[in-house]
Amino acid sequence: MKKSIFITCVLLATAFTLTAQNVTPTQKSITVTGVAETEVVPDEIYVQVDLREYDKKGFGKIGIDSIKRNFLAACRSIGLPDSTITLQAYQGYDNSYWLMRKTRKKDPDLKASISYTIKLSTVKTMDALVDVLDDEATQNFFIAKVDYSKATELKKQLKISAIKAAKAKAIYLTEAIDEHLGGAVTITDIEDRVTAYDNSYIAQTRVGANVNYRGNTSYFQSIPDDNGIGFKKLKFQFQVNVEFALQ
Repeated sequence: MKKSIFITCVLLATAFTLTAQNVTPTQKSITVTGVAETEVVPDEIYVQVDLREYDKKGFGKIGIDSIKRNFLAACRSIGLPDSTITLQAYQGYDNSYWLMRKTRKKDPDLKASISYTIKLSTVKTMDALVDVLDDEATQNFFIAKVDYSKATELKKQLKISAIKAAKAKAIYLTEAIDEHLGGAVTITDIEDRVTAYDNSYIAQTRVGANVNYRGNTSYFQSIPDDNGIGFKKLKFQFQVNVEFALQ
């Protein structure tokens, strides 16, 4: 019995010694964050136009079919192809209940409305569109969003720049403590960040007797129109975390 216990203790001690001999020293490393950013002029401007039937003195109700035809013709007249125009919404509103209470009118008065989204590339084209819209049929006109057509390639280049920035940072940090930078151990891509419009400040135009722009005018800084006013640039920013070994 004593012999068996002695043999077991010897085996455990041997195993512990071998394990201790095989422990690899902890690899020293440094983790840094690289950042790259740029600003670009948006070249895709998406505006929404809301159209609605209306009553014209001497002509009665101007129907939605006529309004649609005139709208598309107006877009084509300033060089906008049909491919840049998409249907956003189509609806109707019957105000006859309130009219009957007020005027005792018995005939229904359904007013159909339709919304389009149009893709533009410059403020000048947007101004031209405003000029040719039917003031009476157009209920609303506003910028829905802006974008940059070469965003995918731009993101790729910025992420490469962010990694290079991380390496440059790691080099001067390791030199400060008399270490030597080794190869990359891990690279972590942080969520993309693109700063565009705060929706509460999107410029909005109402077509008609009073054309007005509301919102923060600081959001109009590039793509200048004839008055030197344009859109704020889109800011793209990317970050990567890179862990480097220390030699």
